[in-house]
Amino acid sequence: MFVRIKRINGHDYVYLVENVREGGRHVQRVIKTLGRREQVEAEGLLDQLAVSAARHTRRSLVLSAFHKGELAPLQRESIGPDLVFGRLWEQTGCGPVLRTMAAEHGFAFDLERAVYASVLHRLMVSGSDRHAEAWTRQCRIPGAERIGLRQLYKAIAWLGAEMDDGRPRSEWIEEALFAQRRERFGRISLAFFDTTSLWLEGQGGSLGRHGHSKDYRPRSRQLILGIVLDGADRPLCSFLWPGNTVDVTRLVPVAARLRTRFGAGRVCLVADRGMISAETIVALEAAGMEYLLGVRERRLREAGAVIEDDGAMVPLVLPRAKGRETQLEAKAVEVGGRRYIVCRNEERAAEDAATRAAILDALTRQLGHGDKSLIGNAGFRRYLRRTTDGHAFAIDPERVAAEARWDGVFVLRTNTRLHPLAAMTRYRNLAAVERAFELAKAELRTRPIFHRTDAAIRGHVFCTFLALVLRQELADRCAAQGCPLPEWNRLVTDLTDLSAVELEQDGCRARLRTAPGPTIAPVCRALGLTLPPVFQEVPSATAA
Repeated sequence: MFVRIKRINGHDYVYLVENVREGGRHVQRVIKTLGRREQVEAEGLLDQLAVSAARHTRRSLVLSAFHKGELAPLQRESIGPDLVFGRLWEQTGCGPVLRTMAAEHGFAFDLERAVYASVLHRLMVSGSDRHAEAWTRQCRIPGAERIGLRQLYKAIAWLGAEMDDGRPRSEWIEEALFAQRRERFGRISLAFFDTTSLWLEGQGGSLGRHGHSKDYRPRSRQLILGIVLDGADRPLCSFLWPGNTVDVTRLVPVAARLRTRFGAGRVCLVADRGMISAETIVALEAAGMEYLLGVRERRLREAGAVIEDDGAMVPLVLPRAKGRETQLEAKAVEVGGRRYIVCRNEERAAEDAATRAAILDALTRQLGHGDKSLIGNAGFRRYLRRTTDGHAFAIDPERVAAEARWDGVFVLRTNTRLHPLAAMTRYRNLAAVERAFELAKAELRTRPIFHRTDAAIRGHVFCTFLALVLRQELADRCAAQGCPLPEWNRLVTDLTDLSAVELEQDGCRARLRTAPGPTIAPVCRALGLTLPPVFQEVPSATAA
């Protein structure tokens, strides 16, 4: 393609033409008539065409040289993490709430940006604050360019510091976030609550105590983390207690805060069986709150009446992956004015029966070699009885039959009038809190905790809570578009790889955007995001 000037009737005309092959010979075909020569020169059309062509030629040359490895990058920044979670940080209200609160304290650095950098680091790679400082240097986080280790420490401690009313600031932030998104949460009618333990390195301030470790680290000090989710699995609030706090004392303060701080007057509180006690039940009923609590079946005084009730079980079949099904059944039983829901899982019942059969088989073999060592084994002891002479033990068929009655059975205590199947499915949704704990521990790597003060420990754990808020929001946005949240590790890799690269060739500087991974497109569609252009010219360092 080239420019041709042709003289017609004493005037020169400018044409944009190309050579083509027609009928076995080369001919010139006019693409565009630009006009008379003097008019084209006066309007600068040829100059404009040359500049445009040069720009696109430079883009092609730079991209080609970069992909061939002929140009060394001047700077490379990961832009994926902030592109996605920066949008969610603002839309969930995290950014506005923190900026409002930080403005009251007059820090010499951008406190909200420091918290955001810590949360973003927790989502993407996690690790220590020292690692967070180094990691932020590799990412484009607007406003966090001058955030260092000292600022990160101060921001974490600020999150967990106590306010004038004695409550940690993190609680105020949770309540402000709820108020910011009240229309989305709506009226809270259902709340799922559970706890886990997080172990610490060192003393851990007043929160660090020895207790029952769910991390299987009995020698380490720990703290207790509780999380409340609403009916849509969205994180609502969190709680921290010393590591020696027992489960049965936790539910009442949770219910009180939901009622007073979140306006949940008629919420149904769903919790695991470790939370139940007579005092807890009395306190919840006195507050007018509904509850659905797991029961320790074998410790229940009314266990016999509950399990032997001859009421009909109502079946329910839940589809699972790969064409499999979960067969459940439930019924309501009232004993002494107390309402219980007896539930049974057929698959779990088969597992319990197989486990018991294996124990009895091993027990039979052991009895042939002597029975004295069997008494110290709790798994064996529940099936044994003394023989008539009192000097030996044998398998007790009645105990075996009594144990078999509980195969696949779990019992709930409630003051609601929910249908048994509705109560059972609600309780099964408590697994969402367990999944949140798995994320907090395994993927977000909240523990071990190395901070020494209560404020820093609270702030460290609260960053995980904010990370869970953003992650759940992303999952909800993806689900609304009809696509599941991509596999997390793959998404993290693709977000990290999405980068902006600055190059310079022949005195001209450009910024390139790397190709997105396969998980980026569905996430961008879910959030309404547009990727930056592949090629951008930027002012050179000398021109600046």
